[in-house]
Amino acid sequence: MPKDARDQRHRDWLVEQRYRAVLEVLNGSPVTEVATRYGVSRQSIYTWKARHAAGGYEALRETSRRPHSSPTRLPPEVEARVCEMRRAHPRWGARRIAHELAREETATVSRATVHRVLSRNGLIRPQEQRHPRKYKRWQREAPMHLWQLDLVGGIFLADGRECKMLTGIDDHSRYVVVAEVLAVPSGRAVVDAFVRAMRIYGVPAEVLTDNGKQFTGRFTRTGPAEVLFERVCRENGVNAKLTKPYSPTTTGKIERWHQTLRRELLDSVGPFADLPTAQEAITQWVRAYNSQRPHQALNMATPASLFRPASQPDPAQTVPAPRRPGTQQAASALSGPLLLAPSAGAVEFDTVVAASGHVNLLRDRRVRVGTRHAGTRAHVWVDEHTVHIFLGGELTKTTVSHLDAEDLHVLTLRGARPAGPPPATAAAQSLTSMPDYTVVEVDRSLDHEGKASLGGNKVKIGPELAKQKVTLRLDGHLLHVVHNGLLAKTLPSPLPADQRHKLHGARLAQTELPPAAPEPIKVERKVPRDGVVMVTRQRLRVGRTYAGKIVTIYVEDTHFRVTLDGTELALHPRKEQRPVTRWKAKIHAPKL
Repeated sequence: MPKDARDQRHRDWLVEQRYRAVLEVLNGSPVTEVATRYGVSRQSIYTWKARHAAGGYEALRETSRRPHSSPTRLPPEVEARVCEMRRAHPRWGARRIAHELAREETATVSRATVHRVLSRNGLIRPQEQRHPRKYKRWQREAPMHLWQLDLVGGIFLADGRECKMLTGIDDHSRYVVVAEVLAVPSGRAVVDAFVRAMRIYGVPAEVLTDNGKQFTGRFTRTGPAEVLFERVCRENGVNAKLTKPYSPTTTGKIERWHQTLRRELLDSVGPFADLPTAQEAITQWVRAYNSQRPHQALNMATPASLFRPASQPDPAQTVPAPRRPGTQQAASALSGPLLLAPSAGAVEFDTVVAASGHVNLLRDRRVRVGTRHAGTRAHVWVDEHTVHIFLGGELTKTTVSHLDAEDLHVLTLRGARPAGPPPATAAAQSLTSMPDYTVVEVDRSLDHEGKASLGGNKVKIGPELAKQKVTLRLDGHLLHVVHNGLLAKTLPSPLPADQRHKLHGARLAQTELPPAAPEPIKVERKVPRDGVVMVTRQRLRVGRTYAGKIVTIYVEDTHFRVTLDGTELALHPRKEQRPVTRWKAKIHAPKL
């Protein structure tokens, strides 16, 4: 029997049952008994009785329960606009369409409402729900902290050639910083494109690439070697990071962008006439992607709205990089008439550090050296620009003097004697301008979070150096952190070059940059039976296979690298920057 016939038969049977119940009540049967016998409520019996009295037998049939009016129903013109957008852009989902409606000021519609409209109009293809693999998502907290770089193929020309393209995306903002088509994807071509991008947007703090031969010489047949890309990163202070082999999800942002590029451009345009035509088409599409196309991962904001280029103008030149003038040449250039005004004559005198930790120069002019030096004999060399203070025969502090020729004359009347040549370079604050290659140093004590105060701003150095005294060396667009005579890390400089001389306690660097620390922090852990070890309060799963063995864990800026006898076992992202407090593995004595 067809379904419609079965439904009609059921409706007829339902009317017949109601009619019999009404007849029993009209013949004198109690309503409660009739309701119990037919399995309904007393209110239903009364309703059927009233409907029968008003319209007879046919009034007992079911009527539509649809409301007479729907004030909140989507207007027909808005529903038509939703369908029009979907047909014009088949890849737009409900979220994108709702965003575009808001931008057009057509209506403010939720994503669920748009989805229902698409569903009832047959514009959504039903598909089986899939449960994709879950990945640990991560993102840098600010732009220019990390660039993801990769090479992608699929750029076909009319003559049959297939070209590759160097692509780069900013990890925080998803802003595409590199999209250059390469006729030959050699190491030199990759480096040239990378350097051009840095000249436009500045030098990033880190770059993340796969293990391609253009990016690293780690897997060369003759042994590990430094390739051109690694050399350029080193000379520009860029921390070059590599993904784990066969782990494309680590650079998931750039891989996902490749998929969008193929779907929205490459799959529809076909072969390009020549390489310049391909580059122009991709450049136009990237410009729209950065500034016009909303990104769902950014809460429908455009990448350009979140991206901020670095403050430094240009990176270092491509290899071979020109050598920077030596410190002696820099010091002689800084002492010229363009930087310092002529001196009226320096003076020097001996004094004692006050109980407050200050060295008194004149009236309210004083320099703080610390209460731990209270009562110590100090030797002071001072002119209109700079004050050098010696404690125990060693230069302790160099700062700006703020004295004029009359003040120096008053010091002479009080016993100060004419001084010889400057014992050290001038304080940076006393300079009115500095060449770009000038290196400035400041001493800072980090707070409990590993941050330093620099130019009125808090600069995050790292929790591993919390409450430590470090030397911050500002060299062009880079900030070198020196701790215990070693280069601890290199960060982007937060200050423009013309603001360095205004830093409190700044001085001109007199020595070369110290060597870097030999390797990252290394700790040891004994793997328990469950295969999980703890480092800085973070659980790292190594595996029960290695239970009872001692593994070496390298604690780096963004991840933990677990190794055993020189072989890498696992790579875990570092969730929080807690300092390391335990270095050796705990080996308990066996129970007797």
